[in-house]
Amino acid sequence: MAVHADVSKTESKQLVTFQLGEELYGINIMDVKEIVRVQTIRPIPNAPSYVEGIFNLRSEIIPIINLHKRFHLRKLVTSEEDELLSGFVILDIDGMKLGIIIDRISRVVTVEKEDIQPPPQMFSGIGAEYIEGVVRQENGYLILLEIRDLFNPKELQKIAELRK
Repeated sequence: MAVHADVSKTESKQLVTFQLGEELYGINIMDVKEIVRVQTIRPIPNAPSYVEGIFNLRSEIIPIINLHKRFHLRKLVTSEEDELLSGFVILDIDGMKLGIIIDRISRVVTVEKEDIQPPPQMFSGIGAEYIEGVVRQENGYLILLEIRDLFNPKELQKIAELRK
C-alpha cells in the first residue's frame, strides 16, 4: 500500500508551453489537439471582440480566440525568427475545438504537482480565476491556464454557433 502513496506524491503533468506577451503559459497536453502555423483567418461579423474569426483546418471550421484582446495583454515584440514559432494552439474543450493565438510556442514540459503553487494575489495579465497555478522557474513563472475556465458556458455556446 505504501507504494501507491508514493506514486501520488510524484504525480506530474505534461504541459504545452507558449508565450503570450511577456509571460510564459502552459496548458495540459491532454487538452491540446495540435499546434499549427498562422493561417488566414476569416473575420466573423458580430462575433465577440476577442474572437479573431474562423479558419478551415482539414475541412473543420475552427474558431480562433485572441487571448491578447480577451485579457488586454500586449503582444510580444517578435523577430522574424519568432514569427516562425507563432501560430495557433488548437484546443479540445469537451469536444469543441477552438484555437488560441500564441506569440511563440515554447516546448512540452513536465511539472510535478507539488511544484504547482497558487497564483500570487497581485498577478498581472490574465485574472487569477483562469489560472490553475504557477510554477516558479529560473527567470520568472510558468502560468498554468485552466482552459475550461477561460470561457463561461454562454461564451462557449456563442463560440460554438460561429462554426455553423
